[in-house]
Amino acid sequence: MKLLLIMIAAGAAWGQATAQDLAQQEQAELSKAVTDAGNSPIDFTHALERHLAKYPDSPQRLAIEKALAKSAMDANDRPRLILYGEQVLKAEPKSDDFHLIDAVTRALLDAGDAESSKKALEYTMRYRQDVDSMRSRASEGHMTEGQWAAEIDRAMARVLMLQARAIGNLGNAEEAVKLAKSGWDLSPSAEGARETGYWYDKLNRLAPAIEYYADAFAMDDQATTPADRVSDRAHLAQLSTKLNGSEKGLGDQVLAAYDRTASMRKQMLADMRKKDPNAGRFDLLDFTLAPADGGEPVSLASLKGKTVVMDFWATWCVPCKIQHPMIEKIKAKYEKSGSVVFLSVDSDDDHSVVAPFLKEMHWGGRIFYDSGLGRFLTISSIPTVIVLDKDGKISSRMAGFVPERFEDMLTQRIEETHPN
Repeated sequence: MKLLLIMIAAGAAWGQATAQDLAQQEQAELSKAVTDAGNSPIDFTHALERHLAKYPDSPQRLAIEKALAKSAMDANDRPRLILYGEQVLKAEPKSDDFHLIDAVTRALLDAGDAESSKKALEYTMRYRQDVDSMRSRASEGHMTEGQWAAEIDRAMARVLMLQARAIGNLGNAEEAVKLAKSGWDLSPSAEGARETGYWYDKLNRLAPAIEYYADAFAMDDQATTPADRVSDRAHLAQLSTKLNGSEKGLGDQVLAAYDRTASMRKQMLADMRKKDPNAGRFDLLDFTLAPADGGEPVSLASLKGKTVVMDFWATWCVPCKIQHPMIEKIKAKYEKSGSVVFLSVDSDDDHSVVAPFLKEMHWGGRIFYDSGLGRFLTISSIPTVIVLDKDGKISSRMAGFVPERFEDMLTQRIEETHPN
């Protein structure tokens, strides 16, 4: 919220609106209103709404509506989220702001009436097209191929769940079950199981409803809150009593659901590891790095007992080009010792740019892809150099680059961990 305040107060441009388009009086009033709101989200919302009421044709209207939609999301203010969220989505029909589309769709569905559900269904079609478009893009955010594919599947499962609720609200529970179950089959989650159970219940098909609510209750899902589990438990009791006259046997069904969902998670992880051997890894030494030349991957566990220097760089990073020959110089000093290993790790999302870059820069030696290690180590800036001691623990993290001191600093850190 502070960022939004600063941007609007400074008259920063959003979309095609610019500070130059604003009359001095309007800009002064807007800046004062934002300043007076302080850190109060409620006062912030009211100040921006008053400004739009006074200046309905403000050049910064879209920027202000975006700020109001974001504030409504944070406050779980459904009426304002629908009002301003729809205005933003209409103004930017090409936007792939999944978070906003999802929030507006969910808010419309929660309203429950037919008109809102029809609107929500329209947004799910747009949402679906946006998710489909992700499949043709390179992985983003330092995700591996497996992580990116799983992210897309989760997003599509969410779309199918929202479509199920919209179509079900419009009277077609049979189609709602099919959509919800398709989402569950694509990427199982407690939310997906809950939605599927909900529509089976609406169809009075109690046995499968119990099964899916049991899956929701038993599934190890970080998105599930204690309140969700209480609700799932209540649904299970209600459905079991309705079907069997009591809760007898319900415990066995929950245990069966636990085994079923655990097996499902295990299979999903195995499938992911076919594309991404580092999927689900929680120990640094369990990671492997894939070389850019297509050779055998390197296991970090195999390097235990040695000092490991990992240089995270990217083709777009100017300091990396200066730092690289310095690292090569240090590497040459330890080459004969055999007790220090240097790993050059490329952090580009798009691997196709790496080979031309290496050829242009005349960089030799083996280059490894990030393979999800950067996300695990929370590498937030490039270049970053990580030094591991002989036990495979992080001994040093050098984020950024100080040219005049880099060689001495890295050498000192290596010596501090050097096993010999």
